[in-house]
Amino acid sequence: MAPIRFGLIGAGWRAEFFLRVAQARPDFFECVGIVGRSAGRAAALAQRFNSRAFDGWRDMVGVTRPDFVVTSVPWATAPELMRELARDGMPVLSETPPAPTIDALDELWRMLGSSAPVQIAEQYAFQPHHAARLGFVYGGKLGPISQVQISVAHGYHGVNLMRRFLGVGFEGARLSGRRFRSRVVSAGGRGGPPQHEQIVEIEQDIVTFDYDGRLGIYDFTGEQYFSHIREPRLLVRGERGELFNDSAVYMREVNMPVRVRFERHEGGQGGNLEGKFLKGIQCGEEWLYRNVFAPAPLPDDDIAVATCLLLMGDFARGGASFYSLAEACQDTYLSFLMNDAAQHGSAVAEQKIWAK
Repeated sequence: MAPIRFGLIGAGWRAEFFLRVAQARPDFFECVGIVGRSAGRAAALAQRFNSRAFDGWRDMVGVTRPDFVVTSVPWATAPELMRELARDGMPVLSETPPAPTIDALDELWRMLGSSAPVQIAEQYAFQPHHAARLGFVYGGKLGPISQVQISVAHGYHGVNLMRRFLGVGFEGARLSGRRFRSRVVSAGGRGGPPQHEQIVEIEQDIVTFDYDGRLGIYDFTGEQYFSHIREPRLLVRGERGELFNDSAVYMREVNMPVRVRFERHEGGQGGNLEGKFLKGIQCGEEWLYRNVFAPAPLPDDDIAVATCLLLMGDFARGGASFYSLAEACQDTYLSFLMNDAAQHGSAVAEQKIWAK
């Protein structure tokens, strides 16, 4: 099959994720053009990643005829750009989130609705470890899921994972929350670790989602993305067992619990000469995840972005939705309410127009 051809609007930090995976697997993807607010930045990226820079997206689309366009732009400009592209019949893969406020989400849905050729690049569920865990939970060994405690990602990313593991859709929920402040050794950030030890004050949000018999617990602080002393945690509890981080236990028969671990298989370890790359993730006798982009040496988040591009290519050619505008609106809406609950103690999630 010919490579999936996409155009890119945006030339910031997040835009480079899409360019890296296209560079790593040119047999899968081709970025045919880049448009950025800074012409110089777009030109530099185009030269670096073997693409072409354009002054505007209409020129890019008219010249290159991509399968779809990726938009990686600020919150405030994303809705109108999505509307313009969709109006011209161009499929859109938009970076998260789709709009900056609840009112803007409502307006975006009224403009586009369910028929627009739009998907959102929510990648966390496609990160290999989360994909394997979701596969295990969906396999039914834990039985009906009643509780998820999630401390792995911020805001709408964490909300999306919580809903997926809990198995809830667009129904209403009651939220209760607290925000705590504490001090910790700084982990640095996108620019790398600090050169000298620094103690910083951080915020931790703990918010519960009550879905009438199913409970979601969100617990996160931004330091977790880079910190070695604030690790991510995931607990999924079901009727017949539970999953915690990289292990699970479930009751197969009466008084016969089974304990299993999620094992990563990677090349390039222990004298292996295949190169450094993820092969897949195994749990017991079952391979829950296989990396279709191997042997490209991609980190997990880049693998997840590549998966979004792969699924978007199928969607643009008439395939199934994989993360719709409605789903993205729901997760973003809940993330706004979650912030309110953390600040003020409580909030109530209602069914919104995209749920109808």
